[in-house]
Amino acid sequence: MIFCQGSIRTGRRRQYFRALLPVLSVLFTLSGCISSFSGRFADNLSYVILNNNDLETVKTGGPAYLLMTDSLLRDDPDNDALLRAAASLYTAYTDVYVEDPDRARKLTDKGLNYAFRAVCSRCSDACALRQDEFKQFEHQIREMDADDVPALYTLGTAWAGWIQAHREDWNAIAEIARVEVLMQQVIRLDETYRDGSAHLYLGILNTLLPPALGGKPEEGRQHFERVLTLSGGRNLMVKVTFARQYARLVFDRALHDRLLQEVLAADPDVEGYALVNALARKQAKALLESADEYF
Repeated sequence: MIFCQGSIRTGRRRQYFRALLPVLSVLFTLSGCISSFSGRFADNLSYVILNNNDLETVKTGGPAYLLMTDSLLRDDPDNDALLRAAASLYTAYTDVYVEDPDRARKLTDKGLNYAFRAVCSRCSDACALRQDEFKQFEHQIREMDADDVPALYTLGTAWAGWIQAHREDWNAIAEIARVEVLMQQVIRLDETYRDGSAHLYLGILNTLLPPALGGKPEEGRQHFERVLTLSGGRNLMVKVTFARQYARLVFDRALHDRLLQEVLAADPDVEGYALVNALARKQAKALLESADEYF
């Protein structure tokens, strides 16, 4: 993949990489990860987070969840389920609520570290993934099987979040290709995992740039349409991301407005997606309000 050159304005570049981590696709991973913590309590915590449509309430309670994962991992540092949960929590909370760049870098550093440890705990041969040359990295990922999908997906989302927080560093941006390899492998092994959210990431990666700069918008559209099918339209952020990433990139105003109007017309209180959908509606309204200026 070819990434934007210095001639692209900083503001536009930030817009591209801001979209790397649609909160939603990370947040709705929590229903699987958190439930590994400690039985019934963790299941209830997961349910409450995902079904709370008040973003401020979750913001206030978020730091407590982060500290809880840290404390649990102190007693059980090699538990891959706990490590995946911690990585997802740190990544999601940072993307939704943390605006300070220095703090975002610190939190995503921690989240990515947890994600790498989760992969390493499952496969000792994968403990050096971060240092491997790209071809060796790709080979190692291709050797993993269906049982590794949760760890692969978590690493991909945490890595994308880390890149977003370190977007001023071109060495970090160059690692996007590794995220792409991870998500492609998730799809090969189980494309329905997390309601097809690996397709959402690949849709974003293919629509970061216009075709002239290496983007592949039509491939991106196929991924967005596929995740819409796999998720049954329950995750409203998919349509918001489709509109922002693809419709705006190719200047398709009709598609852009239709997708966002469908988000605003939909019932957001879907079990497992209430929090995600609350944020989607907020973003959909803002995109529609700025559409005349954009198009």
